Amino acid sequence: MAKFVTEMNQSLDGYIDHQAFGPPDAALFRHFTERVRNLTGMLYGSRMYEVMRYWDEDSPDWDADERDYAAAWQRKPKWVVSRSLESVGSNASLISADVETAVRRLKAELAGEVEVAGSELARSLAELGLIDEYRIYLHPIVVGHGKPFFAGRRSRLRLVASDLIVGDVIRLTYAPA
Repeated sequence: MAKFVTEMNQSLDGYIDHQAFGPPDAALFRHFTERVRNLTGMLYGSRMYEVMRYWDEDSPDWDADERDYAAAWQRKPKWVVSRSLESVGSNASLISADVETAVRRLKAELAGEVEVAGSELARSLAELGLIDEYRIYLHPIVVGHGKPFFAGRRSRLRLVASDLIVGDVIRLTYAPA
């Protein structure tokens, strides 16, 4: 059975506006590349998938770390939950109907970690009891606005781990209590 993990960069005041953080430093970027390499796959909401499709096309402007990330991302299977998209890119499958059944089947049939990306998708899967871990990459910045990491009520969580990842970024890992 797969472990569904949602992880996002978060400001000290709880927001996940990735543009407010600026590009990650090289060490953090390599950490994320290694995370992708170790995933079984990724389960995306449509908006997050559209953001991440950037890595589908190789760019001559990319440095070695960016090419490495893109190669890791392109190799991983992706499932995209969307009622608005009509098609998805290579190595991706569209889930547009009976989302709960399709996602429960993925969880039952796969082994390893599957990243759940997109705050609204994570919220809806959490309401179904399908998120096994929340990983917050806490950055020492106050954004003051944007989309919160957690939307809606959440049952109590318990801290499972806290790790200094690089520099001043800490990863906090929580599981449902």
